[in-house]
Amino acid sequence: MSIIGIAIGITTIVALGLITTGMEDLVSSSLNDVGAEITVSNSSSVGTNAGLIDSSIVEEMKNRTGVIDAAGSLTVTEMNMDRLKSRDSDSSGFATTVVGLASEKLYMMGIDNVDGKIYENGSRDAIIGAEYAEVNNVSIGDDLSVQGKEFNVTGIFETGSPFVDSGIYVPLDTLQDVTDNDKVSCILVKTGEDVNDSAISDKIEDDYENFTTLTSEEISSIADNVLGILDTATLAVSALAIIVGGIGIINAMVMAVYERTKEIGVLKSVGWKSRKILTMILGETLVLTMLSGIVGSIFGILIPEVGLRLFNVTDFALGYSPKTFILAFGITIIVGGIYPAYKASRFAPTEALRYE
Repeated sequence: MSIIGIAIGITTIVALGLITTGMEDLVSSSLNDVGAEITVSNSSSVGTNAGLIDSSIVEEMKNRTGVIDAAGSLTVTEMNMDRLKSRDSDSSGFATTVVGLASEKLYMMGIDNVDGKIYENGSRDAIIGAEYAEVNNVSIGDDLSVQGKEFNVTGIFETGSPFVDSGIYVPLDTLQDVTDNDKVSCILVKTGEDVNDSAISDKIEDDYENFTTLTSEEISSIADNVLGILDTATLAVSALAIIVGGIGIINAMVMAVYERTKEIGVLKSVGWKSRKILTMILGETLVLTMLSGIVGSIFGILIPEVGLRLFNVTDFALGYSPKTFILAFGITIIVGGIYPAYKASRFAPTEALRYE
């Protein structure tokens, strides 16, 4: 019963630790820098082409001082009507982002390695992210419908960013043709080495009305702020897990000690010193915590893993970190071992012998 009581506390600490670490990893990977240092978009909300940028400006961006390359990107949202009609489907597959980008510019989205082959410009081919392929059970050679047109999947890529890996990428000129639109949603700008990206970004906003820019430094700053908030939340959740787990551990060990009150009284009455009682209880605690730690860690892993599969969560993974298990075992030994052992060592022999 002591092992079960301690294991419950360790399970709580490990399970919450894996979940919070996974959340940190997800945010960090989602905000990873891509190949482009600056992203230019149109903040205008007036007119039929609100939010779009004239394709001719892409060439203007290439000719700016400090810029070595630029690419226009067109983004549309493709609704999956079959999933919308099926209430049992995973909500993450209801809508998909389709990005039109020239094949030679894919590196600006961090797409370097493709399993299969990259599409050719002007073709009706597409490459898909590993996340999209898994959720929608799509593989190389399958056909996809984009804006009512059929596209053939020629490759699957994985960048590590859930936002990128859950999308479909097609040739820019083809997507412009099927949407009857010659504009782009944003411009990806690649700058040279030792160039002040912020200065280039500010100059772009000064030269073009209604244009907004986002630099890789600003993305990193946003990521740091988000991770800072998440770290605070993680600390709070970990503290809650420690309190809940610690109470269970203390209760199990204190009860185990009190059940042996008379035994401890006998040992003290025949000459055992408090230090020897302390060492004995700590030794037994170490054995109990090692067994409980193994049991608790197994269940701490199984419960959230089974939960993710039960609810069909595919875009989140638990974060396995040694510090989670070290924290669980450390708290168990400190909270569940030292205090009960100290209480046992302080028993008065006469009081202990009288205890029933």
